[in-house]
Amino acid sequence: MDLTWQNADLLELCEGYTADDADGVPTATLKDIRIAVQGGYLHVAHADDPRIQIVSAPGVRRIVYTRS
Repeated sequence: MDLTWQNADLLELCEGYTADDADGVPTATLKDIRIAVQGGYLHVAHADDPRIQIVSAPGVRRIVYTRS
């Protein structure tokens, strides 16, 4: 599976959805992350964490990133 990763400044999840922040604490808002979109899923990674979290598209409220 080849993913195209990009930096994101902010990821906000919809009510009822969480993902772990850089400290491993579940939250609905993540900052300074890496993201990749594949099908109906958003792959999320923190810079110094080898784990990848996956959020289904309906759980994504807003993503902010810089256009390349």
